[in-house]
Amino acid sequence: MAKKQKKAAPEHVPTKHQLSKWQRQMKIRRIVIIAAVVFLVGVAVVVVRGSIERVRNDPLREVVIKVNDAPFNMEYFVDVLEVFYIYLAGGNTTEFYYYRDYYAAMAADTIIHAESLRQAAKEELAIEVSADEIDAELAARGWPDEKPYRDIVSGDLLQEEVGKHFDPGANATMEQAHAEAMLLEGQDVVENVMARIEAGGNFTALAEEFSCSRSVEQDLGWLPEELMPNASIANAAFSLAPGNASQTSYDGNATKNIGYWLIEVTAAQNETIDAQVMLLGSEAEAERVKAELAAGGNFSALAGNYSQHVSKANGGKLDGLERGAIGSTAFDQVAFNITLNQVSEPVKDESVQTTGGYWIVKVIDRGDHQIDEQTRQELQSKRYSDWLEAWKEDSTIDNLLDEARNRWAVDEVFNRRNV
Repeated sequence: MAKKQKKAAPEHVPTKHQLSKWQRQMKIRRIVIIAAVVFLVGVAVVVVRGSIERVRNDPLREVVIKVNDAPFNMEYFVDVLEVFYIYLAGGNTTEFYYYRDYYAAMAADTIIHAESLRQAAKEELAIEVSADEIDAELAARGWPDEKPYRDIVSGDLLQEEVGKHFDPGANATMEQAHAEAMLLEGQDVVENVMARIEAGGNFTALAEEFSCSRSVEQDLGWLPEELMPNASIANAAFSLAPGNASQTSYDGNATKNIGYWLIEVTAAQNETIDAQVMLLGSEAEAERVKAELAAGGNFSALAGNYSQHVSKANGGKLDGLERGAIGSTAFDQVAFNITLNQVSEPVKDESVQTTGGYWIVKVIDRGDHQIDEQTRQELQSKRYSDWLEAWKEDSTIDNLLDEARNRWAVDEVFNRRNV
C-alpha cells in the first residue's frame, strides 16, 4: 500500500500589521542612510570650502603672472625677487627697499621673458637646454639647485643658444649704405638748409650747424637697412642714388635737444614767481602761438594744445616757482627778469628735450659690404629681439602685479631673510 505523501507546510503569509511594521522599518533605514550620506557630503563640502578659502586667503597661492597657459603664483614671484635681493642688490636692505618697485618690475619681466623664450624656442625653433647644462651653470655660478635659480639659468642659456640662430655669421656680406643725416627743428630751418644744399653747401658742415638730433649720429657709417635709426632715414638711404640728398620728411617721434619757451609771469614775491609757460618744438611754432596770444588767444588753452612741458596738464600754470626749479638757465634768465603780465619772446633752450622734426639724408655710397663685428652683433641682437617681441605680441600675457602686491612681496623677502 502506497504511503500517503506528507502535505507541505503552508507558506507563512505576513499579516497586514507585520507588513506595515516592516515598511516602517525600511523607511526609517532609508532615512538614516540618506541622512548619513547628506552629513558626509556636507562635511566634505565644508572641508573643500575651507581649503579653497585658505588658498584664497593665502597671498602666496595667488596667480600673479600668466604666460599663455603657464601660471606663476606669488610664492614663485617672491622666490625670484629673493634672488634679485641676494645677487643684484647684494643683500643691501636699504637699497632694495628704496628701489623696490624697480626690482619688482625687473623680477616680473625676468619671469615673463624667460617663459616666453622657453615656449617660443621650443615651439618655433625646437631648441631646449638640458638639465646637465643647467646643472653645470649653477655650479659655475655657485647657485643652489632650486627652481627659481634653475629657471633664471635656463633662460640665460637658452637666450645664448637661440641667439646663434639669428647670427648672420662671420665674414657675412649684405647690402649697406653709408649715409649722413640731420634733424631740423622746423619748416623755416628746412627751407634755409635746403636752399644752401642746392647752392652747393657742404652737407656735413650744415648738419653740424643745424642738426638737433638727440640720439642719431650725423655720420651713420655703413649700415644695413634694418639697422638704420628710423624708417625715414632707411627709405632715403636705400632709394637715393649715392651723392644725393633727400627731400625732407617729418618725423613726429624724433627727439631733439632744443625747445622754445613762452613765459608770462603773473606775480613775483620773495624770489618766487607765479607763471604760465609753454615749451614749443620750434621757433616758428613759438612765434605762431605768440601771435595767437596777441590776437586774444587763451594761454591755458594754447598750452594744453601745443606745449611739450609737463605743466600743459594744468594749462601751463606754475605757481611758487623758484630759480633752478625748471633746471634751465635760459628759462631763469627770462622768467625772473620779465615784466609782469607780458608774454616773452620765444626763449631758445638747448637744455630741454622736445619731439618732432624734419630729416634730411645724404647718401654717400651704397653696395654689398662685409659687416664688421659690431654690426654683426647688433644684427643678431635686433633679429632676436624682434622675433621674441613678435611672439609676445601673439601671446596672452597677464601681469596682475601692482604696487601693493610688489610691496607685499618685498616684505615677504625681508621676512624670509629675517631683516
